[in-house]
Amino acid sequence: MRVLSVEDDQRIAADLKTALEPVGYRVETCTNGLDAWFLGDTEDYDLIILDLGLPQMDGLSVLKKWRANGREMPVLVLTARGAWTERVEGIDAGADDYLPKPFRMEELVARTRALIRRSAGRASACQSVGDLTLDTNRMSALIGGVPLSMTALEFRLLSYLMLHRDRIVPPTELLEHLYGDDESREANALEAVIARLRRKLGSGVICTRRGFGYFLKGDSA
Repeated sequence: MRVLSVEDDQRIAADLKTALEPVGYRVETCTNGLDAWFLGDTEDYDLIILDLGLPQMDGLSVLKKWRANGREMPVLVLTARGAWTERVEGIDAGADDYLPKPFRMEELVARTRALIRRSAGRASACQSVGDLTLDTNRMSALIGGVPLSMTALEFRLLSYLMLHRDRIVPPTELLEHLYGDDESREANALEAVIARLRRKLGSGVICTRRGFGYFLKGDSA
């Protein structure tokens, strides 16, 4: 899952990255409102974590511009401002959730998971297709009741297909949401990960619609 963290406090930004990447998220960082507005307006993210007190353009203005341009990605607002009127203003501007500082990283991770699930129309942390079951809270998977051993990248790929199991996911979309800027986004890298997963899952769980993309067995066939 691809997350944009917009935070000008370097310590908090580093803590967000440290908390989210081990549990399956690719975190990109941004430190000012102008860059945040551009990235959110031109790139596809599964979630944006947005601080309101930003240099160059405040977070509330950034959020309003995204929504005015039809950008619908879930946004979790972080702020040191505690007044309920400001929280209401943020939600009215298009925020999906609101977390006042200081906060526990465990709560932020839980809210991140919930927002991404709900944006895909999935309420539960446990999702199933056929014999495959994923638990996004525990980062675990079962196939026919047997636990699977997976790398973080393999789990991210399988989770993305599960969240979007009502449609065929193009390879370009998978590449964008799986890999950070410092990693290869070549199609053959994606094919290698899918090949490894197919060996672990068995044939027919991850299916290919030639010329369109990938889907899980039992959906979008």
